[in-house]
Formats: sequence, structure tokens, C-alpha cells
Amino acid sequence: MYNLYLFMLASVLLTIAPGPDNIYVLTRGIAQGRAAALAAALGFTSGLVGHTMLAVFGLAAVIRSSELLFSLIKFAGAAYLLYLGYRTLRQREPLLSSEPAGNAVALRRIYGQSVVANLLNPKVSLFFLSFLPQFVNRDAGHPELQMLVLGGVFMVETLVIFGMIALCSGTLGNWLRTRPAVSRRLNTAAGVTFIGIGVRLAVSERGV
Repeated sequence: MYNLYLFMLASVLLTIAPGPDNIYVLTRGIAQGRAAALAAALGFTSGLVGHTMLAVFGLAAVIRSSELLFSLIKFAGAAYLLYLGYRTLRQREPLLSSEPAGNAVALRRIYGQSVVANLLNPKVSLFFLSFLPQFVNRDAGHPELQMLVLGGVFMVETLVIFGMIALCSGTLGNWLRTRPAVSRRLNTAAGVTFIGIGVRLAVSERGV
């Protein structure tokens, strides 16, 4: 593999950059506390396993070459984000509920939603297809194994960064829990944010 440290630096910068995944983790943490945010962070990280497999076995190339397939996946992901935004706007309670989502059923649901949201984002598949091969040393052989290792490194640093976001958002959530007016405004802002991300994904061009 070429320059693993450069790969790690680029991965960290890309993960920190604002996007639908870390915004969702932050929103979950503010709304329902650290456990919910950590469940979302773990869900998004788990979703990266699927994108790594797509990149390794070439299915992402099919997505890039097929306008219809790309559009179907893109609009499925956009529709899911729009649905999350709609559900958030429809909530009558403040964004920060009086009871954090600490039970196992709620956490499993948050985890599952995060996995689905990540898997339905074709931009991530196309990113992996374009990014991982840049750090593969063909002369060393076993390019699939190298890409698996790179994907694993990316998932570890994503989990660490998203976990830090989750912990910080939980602290912020505890502060906001005593301020219901601010919570209601955040509830509206979160719904609009999810809808905006969904619309942007739906109308975006095919480039990564």
C-alpha cells in the first residue's frame, strides 16, 4: 500500500467535513443523548462494510456505468432522508425528549436506521471506488486484500471520530434539555436539514 499515513490523514479530513452522517450523529446525540448518538455512529460505521465490499468486488463500477441503477440508488437514499426529515418535523415533542433513548429496542432501531441511511447513499460507494484504489500498490499483489485493509482503517477512524461527535453532542444535549424553547427550534432545524440533504442528494450530479 502506498503512504498509509497520507491515506489516514485524508480519511480523517473527509470524515470531519460536514455531511449527512455526522450531522445525523450530532442530531441524535442532542435529541436523545450519548447512547443514541453512539448507536448511530456504530450504524454508519457498519454501513461502510457494505461499501467496502462493493468497491472491492467491482459492483460500484456497475453503479458508475449504469445511469438507471445509479439513479435508483440515489433517489432511494434521498427518499429515506426526506422521510427522516418529515418524521422529525411531524414530532410534536421537543427535539430533546425528557427520557433519553436508552433502552435496547430504541438503540437497535437507531442503529438499523443508520446502517440503512449509509448503505443507500451511492456517493459513499463511488467515493470508495475512487479513493481506495489510489493507495493500492499493484506490484505488491493482492489488491483486493489491500483495499479491505484500507476500508478497515477508514472504518476505525470513522468510528473514533463519530464516537467523539456522539460524546460531545450528548453533553450539549444535557445542557439543552433544560431549555425546551431551544429544543423546539432545533427540532425544526433538524427536520429541515434532513430534507435539504435529501433534496441535494437527489439533484446532485453524478460526480463524487
